[in-house]
Amino acid sequence: MCASCCYTFSNSQELWELFSEKLKLFIRSKVKDTNSVNDILQDIYIKIHQNVGNLKDGSKVQSWVFQIARNSVADFFRKSGNSNNHLADENNEGDISADAEIFEEAVRDMLSMMNKMPKEYCEALCLTELEGISQKEYAERIGISYSGAKSRVQRARIMLKDMLMDCCHYQFDKYGTVLSIQPKCCCCCPPKR
Repeated sequence: MCASCCYTFSNSQELWELFSEKLKLFIRSKVKDTNSVNDILQDIYIKIHQNVGNLKDGSKVQSWVFQIARNSVADFFRKSGNSNNHLADENNEGDISADAEIFEEAVRDMLSMMNKMPKEYCEALCLTELEGISQKEYAERIGISYSGAKSRVQRARIMLKDMLMDCCHYQFDKYGTVLSIQPKCCCCCPPKR
């Protein structure tokens, strides 16, 4: 895999800059009140800040961050007593754990597939999707036109999606969250433990 895919973070601020917007969108998909979204986001930042030193495997950072987010959203609904949300179910802890495993498996599959892509496409995805730089910054960094960078990122996304869909059957909810993954063949996915 290209070097850009390996996460190493020295502090919580780096993590925050990389994930804060995605976290806010995730929370908004679950919680409609803007003040509550901001409170949950602040709670997540505090947890990341307090625990970033415990993160040993940089390849699992996104899974780790979103596990904190799911737990924080679940805590919010538990505290507010809102039983209408699926996160407030009695089986919530099991659901969150299962969600984290599915998400982590999907990320592992994606990174494995990126490893098989031509270097320039892997680099395009690593920089724009994983590191969060804009396509314009990506174009400037590697010395190509902005439209060329946009095209490369789009082709890389399509290539990765096709590779993943050829390998596995994914079931999604209405928000696009992966609910389950079933290998179509044994050639591309690691064996389940």
